[in-house]
Amino acid sequence: MPVTPEDILKVLEQPPRRPLTAREILAPFALKRDERQTALHLLDELLASGAVVRRSDGRFQAVALRSLVSGTISIHRDGYGFLRPEDADADDVFIPAHALAGIMPGDRLAIRVERSRRRRGQVEGEVVRVLERAHQELVGRFASARSGGIVTPVDPHLPGQILVAPDAAGGARPGDIVIVRIERYAGREQPASGRVLSLLGREDDPAVEILAIVHKYGLPSEFPAPVAAAAALLPGEVAAADLVDRVDLRALPLVTIDGESARDFDDAVAARIEANGCIRLWVAIADVGHYVPAGGVIDVEARERGTSVYFPDRCIPMLPEHLSNGLCSLNPRLDRLTLTAEILFDQSGKRRESSFYAAVIASRERLTYTRASALLDGDAAAEPVPSEVMDSLRTLLELARRLRAMRQGRGSLDFDLPEAELVLDLQGRPEAIVRSERNQAHRLIEECMLAANEAVATYLAQAGAPILYRIHEPPNAEKLIAFQQFVAHFNYGLNLSGSVVDPLELQKLLAVVAGKPEERMINQVLLRSLKQARYAAENHGHFGLAAELYCHFTSPIRRYPDLQVHRALRQTLLHPPRREVPPAVVAELAELAELTSARERRAMEAEREIIALKKCQFMAKRVGEEFDGFIVGVQSFGLFVELVDFFVEGLVRLPALGDDYYQFDPELHRLVGTSRRRIFQIGDAMRVVVEGVDLPRREIDFVPVGIVAASPAQPRKLGRGGLTGDRTGGKSGRDGSKGGKNGGRDGRRKTGR
Repeated sequence: MPVTPEDILKVLEQPPRRPLTAREILAPFALKRDERQTALHLLDELLASGAVVRRSDGRFQAVALRSLVSGTISIHRDGYGFLRPEDADADDVFIPAHALAGIMPGDRLAIRVERSRRRRGQVEGEVVRVLERAHQELVGRFASARSGGIVTPVDPHLPGQILVAPDAAGGARPGDIVIVRIERYAGREQPASGRVLSLLGREDDPAVEILAIVHKYGLPSEFPAPVAAAAALLPGEVAAADLVDRVDLRALPLVTIDGESARDFDDAVAARIEANGCIRLWVAIADVGHYVPAGGVIDVEARERGTSVYFPDRCIPMLPEHLSNGLCSLNPRLDRLTLTAEILFDQSGKRRESSFYAAVIASRERLTYTRASALLDGDAAAEPVPSEVMDSLRTLLELARRLRAMRQGRGSLDFDLPEAELVLDLQGRPEAIVRSERNQAHRLIEECMLAANEAVATYLAQAGAPILYRIHEPPNAEKLIAFQQFVAHFNYGLNLSGSVVDPLELQKLLAVVAGKPEERMINQVLLRSLKQARYAAENHGHFGLAAELYCHFTSPIRRYPDLQVHRALRQTLLHPPRREVPPAVVAELAELAELTSARERRAMEAEREIIALKKCQFMAKRVGEEFDGFIVGVQSFGLFVELVDFFVEGLVRLPALGDDYYQFDPELHRLVGTSRRRIFQIGDAMRVVVEGVDLPRREIDFVPVGIVAASPAQPRKLGRGGLTGDRTGGKSGRDGSKGGKNGGRDGRRKTGR
C-alpha cells in the first residue's frame, strides 16, 4: 500500500516525538525505489503546506507538535516582533529582533516556543521555518549603487533593501519608483536581491504615489481583456425586450441624490403620502444582475474585486465603466432597469407592508446633496425642480424624520465623527483639507437605504433564501466593562446588565455627550470597543443598527454582496425556496462572505492611507508655521492636536512639553505636571508649530507655542457623522458603501452600515 501524507505525519508525531531525518521517516515502510521517490515528494508537499518544517540540521518536524507554533508575524519599528498564532485561542508570542533576520511583516512562520533568557518568566519564539512569504513583489525607490542599484521599500514597515544587478534594473534611474520582485530573501549575513519588473514613474509625481498604494494593497488597476470585451458587447441603452414582465415606474417622480462629483447612480427614491397619514416609499436600485450573469467573465472579475475603491481623484470600479457609469447607472431622463422595493410605513415609522419587483424607471432629476438640501430649505437661489418632485422630496424628508426616530427608539447608534474632505489641484496635490459636512439630504437618503436593506433582508430570511447578511455582533464583555469604566471618569454612567449592554443605553450616552469637548474621544473609544461589521452566510443581527435582520441591497454597482442579494431576491420572486439550503451552498456563501469582507477591509485601508498621505503632503509645505488647535487625544507618549484652520491632526510628543515632567493619567486621559501641576486634557486649546512631517510613515509632528484662552473650535457644533456599528467606512449619507470622489462619492464616514 502506498505511503500517504497522514502516514508521514504519524511517524513524526509518535513518541518520543523527536526531529527525524528523511531516512528515519521512511524506515518503517518497506518501499521500493520508485515508491520511495514518491514518498519523498509527499514530504516536500508537506513542507510546502507548512505541516512539516525542516530544521537547520536537516531533520524534519511536524508543526502540529506542541513545541512548534505557526502563525503570522508583525514587526515593530524597533525590530522585534509578535507572532499571532493560527490558533485563535493562543496568545501572541514575542520574537526578539535578532531572530527576525530576513523576515518581513505578514510572513507566515513556524516557531519553537521556549523560555526567554532575557525576559524572566516570559516565553519567546525561535523561527524554525518561513512557511509563506507575504511579499514577493514590492514598491520601492531606486538608487544607484556600485554594482547596479538598491531599491528601498516605500513602505517604512518593510525592513531592509533589495540589491539589483545592472542587468536587472530595467532602465530605472535614481529617484524612480519601481516594482521589484524579490528573488532571494535576506539572511543573517546576506542582503535581499531582486529584479525590477516595471517603472511607475518619478517619486514626486502625485499619480505615481497613487499607483504605489494601489500596488501595495494589491488592487486591480485595469480590467482583463476578456472582461473589457464582454462589457463592450453589451448594448448602450435599454431594449424593448428588456421591459417584458417589468413594472413601469417611469411616471413616478424618482430622483437620484448623490455627491457633486458622483458618476455612478445606483439608487433612486420617491415617496407619497397616503390618505391615512402613512408614507409609501419607492427605492429603485440598478438591476446589475440583468446584465451580469453569475459565473460570466464580468461576474468573476467583480467577485474578485469585491468592491469599488474610491480615492480623492479617481475610482477603481468593481464593474467596467460601460456598466458602472452607463448602462446600469440611473442617469436622469433615461430608461433604466431596476429591482425596486416598495414599502409602506405608518406614522411612527414602522414598516407595515413591502413588495419587491423588477421595474423600469426614468429618473426625473440628478440632484446633489447640496442642491436637494437647499430645495428643502426653500432657498430661492436653488435651481427649481418640477412640483411633483418637490412634493416627493418633502415627503421623503418627513419619512426620514420618522425612520430616524424609530431607529433611535430601538437603540440604533449614531456617532459624531467628522471626516476629511480633500480639495486637490489639477496635478492631484492637496490645496485644502476641510471637514466634510452632512446635511439633511444625506440623512434623507441614508434612512431610505437603511429601510430598504432591512426590508429586503426580512423578506429573504422569511422565505429561507440563502443570502449574505451584513452582521454586527455585540461587543465583548471585557471591552464593554472597560468602556464603562472609561466614561465613568467623565462622570457619565452606562448601565450594563451583567456583561450585556442594550444598544439603547449607548445611544442615550452618545446623545448626552454630543457637543462636549470629550465627545470625539468617547465616540472613538466606543467605536474601538465595538466589533467590526462583516458579511456572513448566517444571520447574527446588527448590533449597531439594533436590527434583527440586515443585508446590503442598495449598491450593486460597487459592492458584490449587493449583487448576490439581488440574485437571491430575483430567484425568490420567481421560485420561492421549498426546502432547506444545501450545505454546499452555505459553504460557498461562507467563503464569499470571508472574501468580500477582506476586500472591504483592503479598500478601507488603501483609502485611509491615501488620505493620510495627502494630509502629510499638505502640511509638509507648512513646516515652521503656527496654528491654533485643540487637544483631541492624550497618550503616555504625547498629545494629539487637531488644527482649527484645517482638518489635520498631529502629535505633540512628550519631550516637547519641556517645562515639567509629565505623568500620564490613563483613567482620566490627561497629562499632569509633577512640579507645576499643569494639566493637559481633551478639549484644551493649544497653539502649535509644525515641526516636521514624515511622509513615509504618514506622521505629522507639532511643538507647542502656548495655551490660548479658548479653542475657537469648541463652540462650533460639528456635523453629525452618520451611522454606526460598522467601523468600515462608508459613502457619505449612504448605508455603508465606500465614499470618495470622481467616480462615485463625495465624502467618507468612518462609520457606516
